[in-house]
Amino acid sequence: MKLKTIFLSLLLLFGNALAAQEVFKNSELAISVLDKGVWVVETADMTTMYIVEGSESALLIDTGTKCDSLDRIVRRITAKPFEVVLTHNHIDHAGNIRYFDEVYMHPADSAIRMGIEFHGKYRWMKEGDVFDLGDRKIEVVLMPGHTPGSVVLLDKNINACYSGDAFGSGQVWLQLRPHVPMTTYYESCVHMEKIMREQNITKLYCGHYPHLKRALGLDYVVEMRNLAKRLSEGDTGGSKPYELPWKIDIACDKPAIVANGSAMIVYDSENVN
Repeated sequence: MKLKTIFLSLLLLFGNALAAQEVFKNSELAISVLDKGVWVVETADMTTMYIVEGSESALLIDTGTKCDSLDRIVRRITAKPFEVVLTHNHIDHAGNIRYFDEVYMHPADSAIRMGIEFHGKYRWMKEGDVFDLGDRKIEVVLMPGHTPGSVVLLDKNINACYSGDAFGSGQVWLQLRPHVPMTTYYESCVHMEKIMREQNITKLYCGHYPHLKRALGLDYVVEMRNLAKRLSEGDTGGSKPYELPWKIDIACDKPAIVANGSAMIVYDSENVN
């Protein structure tokens, strides 16, 4: 038993050391090894990108807000051909798409107008689409709520999911326009919980990783599901007014925030559903 405990402790220490291994840094971002064939890109303004590499090709998941020469920076990490995939069409996740000829996005998010400069081509993706990287496959799952076309990306090789802001860094913003009903977000939470239980997804790597520095788990999704269900049924008990940290044109006039354990939802107090 003692040997087993020591072995598990060494594995944990090795995993933490691996996750902390920084491989590139400049004034705008830092890139570290996160998991097997996965790097996390943390920007100075607290946005996040992920680079996922397989035996044949790679993915850049999201593009941050403003990072100079992002295409060249990705090339510091992988020499393999890569696609660019957006978890959703907000400027802090799509701000640097101008560096690429084409990007993948769910068409439901084409309704969002953020004034992002892009002269390339959008490639529309849908639930069930798979990016085949060779020895690993990344599956697209639609999770509307934060935006109508928010997606998560399943990486079953490492029992992980890149969740964008669909489940957030503890807090999920549902007060933004175009508005998605709370009932729809509750259904997304139920869907995510089912996937995690049935497909052994144990880690959610969120869209603002610097706030947490860790993966979220099933317990968080269950808390979020219970909170979304309560709000969808009109129970807003415990809610407080929410002051946005900066001005956002697409935000509602009277946002509120409510928590359930580690899960928090910001919502439109005048239009929950």
